[in-house]
Amino acid sequence: MREMPPADPFDDDKLKEECGVFGVVGVADASSFVALGLHALQHRGQEAGGIVTHDPEAGFNSARRFGYVRDNFTKASTMETLPGPIGIGHVRYSTAGSKGNTQIRDVQPFFGEFSMGGAAIAHNGNITNAVALRRELIERGSIFQSSSDSECIIHLMARSLQRNIPERMKDALRRVEGAFSIVAMTRTKLIGVRDPLGVRPLVLGKVGEDGWVLSSETCALDIIGADFIREVEPGEMVVISKERGLQSFHPFEKAKSRFCIFEHVYFSRPDSIQGGQSVYTTRRAIGVELAREAPVEADLVCPVPDSGTPAAIGFSQESGIPYAMGIIRNQYMGRTFIEPSEQIRNMGVLLKLNVNRALIRGKRVILVDDSVVRGTTSMKIKQMILDAGAAEVHFRIASPPTAWPCFYGVDTPERDKLLASHMSEEEMRDHIGVDSLKFISLDGLYRAVGEANGRDAKSPQYCDACFSGEYPVVPADMVEGGFEIKTAAE
Repeated sequence: MREMPPADPFDDDKLKEECGVFGVVGVADASSFVALGLHALQHRGQEAGGIVTHDPEAGFNSARRFGYVRDNFTKASTMETLPGPIGIGHVRYSTAGSKGNTQIRDVQPFFGEFSMGGAAIAHNGNITNAVALRRELIERGSIFQSSSDSECIIHLMARSLQRNIPERMKDALRRVEGAFSIVAMTRTKLIGVRDPLGVRPLVLGKVGEDGWVLSSETCALDIIGADFIREVEPGEMVVISKERGLQSFHPFEKAKSRFCIFEHVYFSRPDSIQGGQSVYTTRRAIGVELAREAPVEADLVCPVPDSGTPAAIGFSQESGIPYAMGIIRNQYMGRTFIEPSEQIRNMGVLLKLNVNRALIRGKRVILVDDSVVRGTTSMKIKQMILDAGAAEVHFRIASPPTAWPCFYGVDTPERDKLLASHMSEEEMRDHIGVDSLKFISLDGLYRAVGEANGRDAKSPQYCDACFSGEYPVVPADMVEGGFEIKTAAE
C-alpha cells in the first residue's frame, strides 16, 4: 500500500476534479499521443495515471504509475514498452475506492481478456449502484482485483452472452446507474460512451488523415494538433475502426441531458469548449452576473488564483473596479512536500501563494473565488490579505453555496463537513471573518451559462445537485446506506 502525499494547503477543501480519459486510434505511435493528451488533462487527476496500447505483433501492453504524467510517461524506457497504433489512457483522482490509499491495482485503464479477445476500459464518473452490483457479481463468482467501482463494468461485460466487445459493453452499461464517460479499446476498435444524462464530458476529434481521438476535454485535442469534431452525445456509443470508420449507436433510453454545471465553474480548463461554449467566456460571464447581483464599494478586484481569474475579470469589467493580481501563485510549486511539524507545514502555504503587499496595503479588496467548501482555504487567504494591510476584505464566490455531496464522479466531503449545509450566508461570513461574503445565485449561474430565464425549477437543464440537492439519478448505494435525497418537486 502506498501512502499518498498530503493535499496542497490551499486546495485541501476544493472539490477534486474526478478523472480524465483519452484515447486515439489510427496513428503511428499511439502511446505518445495518449501521454500528451493526459498531460493536458492533468488538472482532472493528479494521483495516478495509466496507458494501455495494442500492437499487432506485441499484443496488449500497459503501464500504470503513481504521480504526474510528466514524471512517468516522458521516459523512453517506458514509452518503448507501449507500441501500437491504438491506445487509451486515464488520469485519476480517486472518487470511489480507497481515497488517499490508492493501490496500483486501482489505477486505470482496466484490462480484461474475453473469449473474443482483450479489451481495456477507462472511466470518468461514478457508478451509483456499484455496491449492489459488486455484491451480486461476487455472489455469482466474480473475483475483483481493485476497490474501484469501474471494475464492475469489466465483470458485467465478462458475463454478457453477446458475441463482440461493443455489444457486451452495451449489455454491461444498461445495468449501470450513475455517471460515466468511457473510453475503451479492443485490438482494432476505439470506443467511447456517455451515460444517458451526459453528466460527464466526452469529445470527439480527428488527427491526421486516418486518426481519431476521444477526450474528456477539447484542450487535450489542441496539444496533439487534432481538430475538434463534436461532443459525444448523451447516451451515445461511438465505435471507431480502420475498416468501418466511425459508427454511432444509441443503446439507452433517451433522457434529458443533465451535464454537470460545475464543469463550467471549475473542473474544465478555461481553454476548453464545453456544450458549445468557451469555458473562459462562461466564467467571465459568471463574474459579470456576480457583480450585478452582489455589488460592493471597493478599490481592487483580485482573483484567488488560478480558478477565480476569469470571474474576477468579469466582475471588474462590470463593476468598474480595477482588476489587480493581489495574490501571486508560484507556478513551479507542485504538491507540498511532507513537513515534520504543523508549524513548518503552515509555512508551506507561502510556497504556493504570496500576497502582493505593496498593492494590497490600505485597500478595500474584493477576492473572487470559484467556491467555498469547508471554508478553511478562504480563512487562510483572508488572513494573508489582512496581514498584508488590507483595509477591508470582501469575498465574492463564482458558484452558489455547495451544500450537498456529489455522487457522480466528484470527490466531495460528507455533507456535515460542507459549510453551506449547516450555515447561512451570513453565518459563513462571520465564520470566515470577512467584511462581506456573497455567492452567485443559482439562477444567476444559469444565466451566465446561457439560460436567459435562469434555472427551470421543474426541469433543470444541468446537474446542479451539489447546490440544489436535487439528484437526477438516485444514488442507490447511498440511499441504501441511509442518505436522504430530495426531488425537484420538493
